Amino acid sequence: MGKFRMSLTILRILEVLYANPDREHYGLEIARTANVSNGALYPALERLTRAGYLTSALEDIDEAAEGRRKRRYYQLTEDGRALAATELRDAPRLPGHLALN
Repeated sequence: MGKFRMSLTILRILEVLYANPDREHYGLEIARTANVSNGALYPALERLTRAGYLTSALEDIDEAAEGRRKRRYYQLTEDGRALAATELRDAPRLPGHLALN
């Protein structure tokens, strides 16, 4: 993978996903936990997905039966896990970040 431009939004997203890397996370959950706006979240998720650091999939539900729209779930790839581990280790501790080791 090439050099990926890191931002505070990307770091916060990686932090949330890396805290539970085996679990799929949906957008609103990521936004709330990472404390980022939807306007910043979805472009960042798209960049991470296009770069190969995330996978994404739309859930298979009957929207009418569930009473809600389908959610898109995101999960770190192996490259994404490596990126998160490196970037989160090297990132300065900033206010509002989750407490990850």
